[in-house]
Amino acid sequence: MTEDFGRIVEIRHGRDAESLNLSFWPGRVPLKQRWRNNGLSADFLGDYVTTFFPLDDAIPDTQLRQAEIRGAVSFIANELLENAMKYHDPALPEPVTIQLGLDSKQIVFHASNGAGEQAAGRFREFIARLLDGDPGELYLQQLEDNALAEQSAGLGYLTMINDYGAELAWRFQAGEGGGYRVTTQVTLTL
Repeated sequence: MTEDFGRIVEIRHGRDAESLNLSFWPGRVPLKQRWRNNGLSADFLGDYVTTFFPLDDAIPDTQLRQAEIRGAVSFIANELLENAMKYHDPALPEPVTIQLGLDSKQIVFHASNGAGEQAAGRFREFIARLLDGDPGELYLQQLEDNALAEQSAGLGYLTMINDYGAELAWRFQAGEGGGYRVTTQVTLTL
């Protein structure tokens, strides 16, 4: 059974598109040691994408544009990897993966991890609040909640929407032995 929230797009593989796919087995290294790896992987994706937005000394805006895209890709990839690692269920035979697809119109991220029934249920509830609410109001509410509880649940997704104009979608695919393969999709329009 597959359940989608929002419009899932497939990452294209063609002559007019580029893509990267990274896979991780979180249980091999303690989570705290993974944080550095997440940042390195996210920065790699940000640097990789800049290849397709070359600098032109005759056009000063190209430097700003390249820096904006690199920053957006690094931030989004890092948030997606951290969430996927944090909420991954190591009992499920699923790796954490992140895919990046790029064409002339958009950059698409797919980050996937295994999740147990309860974690998937809590995540569905968060998605429902996000889809039914105003992202700006939810962002302010989350900042207030974080100040009181020192937690940051969902703040990364809200930052993607509010600061980068990202479109988010999710897919839950039931596993054969229980649990779900949860994919978070983030789309940046170029």
